[in-house]
Amino acid sequence: MAIVDQRSEGGGKGWSLFKFPFHNNGEASNSHPIPPSVSSVARSLLPTRRRLRLDPSNKLYFPYEPGKQVRSAIKIKNTSKSHVAFKFQTTAPKSCFMRPPGAILAPGESLIATVFKFVEHPESNEKPLLEQKSKLKFKIMSLKVKGPMDYVPEMFDEQKDQVAIEQILRVVFLDVERPSAAFEKLKRQLAEAEAELEARKKPPEDNGPKIIGEGLVIDEWKERRERYLARQQVDGVDSA
Repeated sequence: MAIVDQRSEGGGKGWSLFKFPFHNNGEASNSHPIPPSVSSVARSLLPTRRRLRLDPSNKLYFPYEPGKQVRSAIKIKNTSKSHVAFKFQTTAPKSCFMRPPGAILAPGESLIATVFKFVEHPESNEKPLLEQKSKLKFKIMSLKVKGPMDYVPEMFDEQKDQVAIEQILRVVFLDVERPSAAFEKLKRQLAEAEAELEARKKPPEDNGPKIIGEGLVIDEWKERRERYLARQQVDGVDSA
């Protein structure tokens, strides 16, 4: 359903909310910049309308188990009236991967994505990740598409001006020895994600005509006819 595209973010550039008009020094002294309309300024101040609902909304929880590959989970639901493609990106593509890393959701459709992370042992002079704020982050982006289609990550590059950043997710490590609501919820979501994956692996049910032997098609009418002929033969034997 998806193709991996986990390039790390770089460049250190921030995101600009909006730009104000500016005065051109080459213009005549009696010219004046055109002030922005009230509606355009209001639109620029409004937050971007979300296409996806995330659960958890702004964090990814991982069990803290150094030396092991651990998993997190996040539910993604399309709350818009259009088909929406989403894509993950991470600041640590060498130690993380997502399943699926991207997909297309129909209106109202949802799935639970699983995120895998290898947890390294801390250096001798470092605090355990459990005791420090993780620098690892994930970005979820969305793109409105015209309808059902195959997901390819290149569509996000081809339509950059239509891509919205849904959320930057911060990583939080959980103590597996200490019960918590977040840890119990994570276990439930991981179980649901596995169930969804198994359901997708099953072949679709075939409700068409039965195929037996070397492609002989037997429909309901022919089955009834054969049963009828068999009864006729039995009746003929009895009456002889």
